[in-house]
Amino acid sequence: MKNTKTTFGYIALISALIFVAAKPEVFRQQSQAYDYKQVTVIESVVPGGLGRSRMLVNDPDGNLQEIKLKNFFSLVGINFGNVKKNDEKITTQVSELTEEGWQLEDVTSGVYSSTSVSGGNDLGISANATGIFITRYLFKRAI
Repeated sequence: MKNTKTTFGYIALISALIFVAAKPEVFRQQSQAYDYKQVTVIESVVPGGLGRSRMLVNDPDGNLQEIKLKNFFSLVGINFGNVKKNDEKITTQVSELTEEGWQLEDVTSGVYSSTSVSGGNDLGISANATGIFITRYLFKRAI
């Protein structure tokens, strides 16, 4: 009797291993499909408002929405009012996308700067300074 139980136990164990190894459809995880949306924020550091700051929203269908932003610098230096207004617009956009079911997947940022070595002011900004801060927000949503 003991031998029969042991044999039955081994058969049950081997059957279970074969069943799991075969990975029937019930145990397979379905792959999820997603739509992606890219939001690119370009903030200019060109003094005097001469640069162009924008938020670009690309949807999965290839449509582009362009939202104007303020430049970081005025003629006298950093304009913190402009920084605040930009932060509000960016935060509002992220909040709206989240409410629509988009999930923030990744954030990447970078800086481009090209300045003249002569004629700089106390802030290290020359009359020929150009530069941008760029931040990319990648969102995804299950379809």
